Amino acid sequence: MRVTGLSVGIDYHQASLRVTILGADGKGYGSRDVSNSVESVMEYVLSHGLVKGVAIEACNGSAHFADELRRKSGWLVDLCHPGYVQRMRHNPDKTDASDSWLLADLHRVGYLPKVWLAPEELRDLRTLVRHRARCTAEVRDTKLRIRSILRRERLKAPPEIRSVWSKKGRAWLYSLKSFLPETQWIFEDLLEQLRSTEQREGASIKRLQAFAERDPLVKRLLEVKGVGILTATALRAEVGTFTRFNHGKELCRFCGLTPRNASSGQRQADSGMIKAGNRVLRTSLIQVGHLLTRFNPDYHKYAQQLLERGKSKCVIVAAVANRWLRKMFYELKNFELSGEKAC
Repeated sequence: MRVTGLSVGIDYHQASLRVTILGADGKGYGSRDVSNSVESVMEYVLSHGLVKGVAIEACNGSAHFADELRRKSGWLVDLCHPGYVQRMRHNPDKTDASDSWLLADLHRVGYLPKVWLAPEELRDLRTLVRHRARCTAEVRDTKLRIRSILRRERLKAPPEIRSVWSKKGRAWLYSLKSFLPETQWIFEDLLEQLRSTEQREGASIKRLQAFAERDPLVKRLLEVKGVGILTATALRAEVGTFTRFNHGKELCRFCGLTPRNASSGQRQADSGMIKAGNRVLRTSLIQVGHLLTRFNPDYHKYAQQLLERGKSKCVIVAAVANRWLRKMFYELKNFELSGEKAC
């Protein structure tokens, strides 16, 4: 029997997909594993009737699948937040069938915690932004390991070398040959790893700059004092479009810049910042907060007021970044609505 208004839940895996189909009244019309292909899903679902919408749990690979499914089928396809779905389950038992059923049921009753499905080009930019961040982290870790060897061997750079990472400093590092054989091999390997990773980091930044030249929104961000290529591209990649947020507070919460409330009954308390948002984006915004605190008179005055109230410096920097981002939200949203929309 073919019915209309079907809600479809898909539990995504690389090898196969679990597809559950529910009617508007909650009746189950089918649940089975199919191969990880859009054609297999469409063939199975269309054999039962017309589709109201599809829900897929957000995970690695599901965004590309959802985009392809929406493009080829014309269905309404939504990604859902995996953390919220886990809390809604209220059951320690977990199977692919129960997960896909829950997704379909949440979609059916209109209670699906949706995740924004970014366009393909922005997902590609996210991959590049996160790759650059990993390269930066590798550079930092490699430098720490090199310093650890120098400290263990009680070696200090000559007085005329202010930094071991300058040209003179690196020449001195490459000249060191006094270690024991295994330590010498590790030291030289770390120096080569540092050189290679810095090259990859530089190449990533060049590609980010090339993207900025063709994206109007990134160009607009770069006009803001204190915003560099890394912050601008991180905002573009992770936020995407500012018009999808209703107000600045919602955007700041998405970026992880708002305090986490830990109140209960008569007890009112904060418990640091909320654990939300992409770490690369939050780090970039915190760096903007540091710059504004030091060099912008208005935000420096605001920071001093918070300091006099007994707030810690890390809280102050986050508060400055929060206030700055709320202000920027309305400017950038109006910029997008003005007609100069990016891809």
